[in-house]
Amino acid sequence: MSTAGPPAAPRGRVLVAGVGNVFLGDDGFGVEVVRRLSAHPLPEGVEVVDTGVRGLHLAYRMLDGYRTVLLVDATARGGAPGTLYLVDATGGGPGGPGGAVLDGHRMTPDTVLALLDTLSAGTGADRPGRVLVVGCEPARTEEGIGLSPPVEAAVEEAVRLVLRTVREDGGPRTAPPDAAEPVAGNQ
Repeated sequence: MSTAGPPAAPRGRVLVAGVGNVFLGDDGFGVEVVRRLSAHPLPEGVEVVDTGVRGLHLAYRMLDGYRTVLLVDATARGGAPGTLYLVDATGGGPGGPGGAVLDGHRMTPDTVLALLDTLSAGTGADRPGRVLVVGCEPARTEEGIGLSPPVEAAVEEAVRLVLRTVREDGGPRTAPPDAAEPVAGNQ
């Protein structure tokens, strides 16, 4: 009888996770992008999931043997509504693991990223080799269902950006989070 655990997940997989709350206007951007991605053929090893507001679940899933993780979310960076950003967040969220506030209903991608080192140490799992955020500048995030016109207009371009990123060998080069430049939209 073997005492070894289950076989490790194969390295090289890519996870695309739509993040957001569809009941808060443009915060539903990531969920809508991954919904539309489901209509496109994807390279082998690419998984697309709607994680919605399940941030803790996403943090644990990111430790499940993925080479690359793309988080798709509304991302307020001060640009015009509908502006898309591609941010390399491989180094983690601001403030590091100690800065994560654990509120299961308000776990932003920054909080999820800040938790990765802590969860990795606790589980013995490895962080993904690369974490990217495909973000869209929101126009409104108050209660209400549906995307604003500029964010709705950015959804198809975000789908194309995700598809290009997962199909390119190693993906496009991105700037560090504090220096990310808009990649498309109302600039």
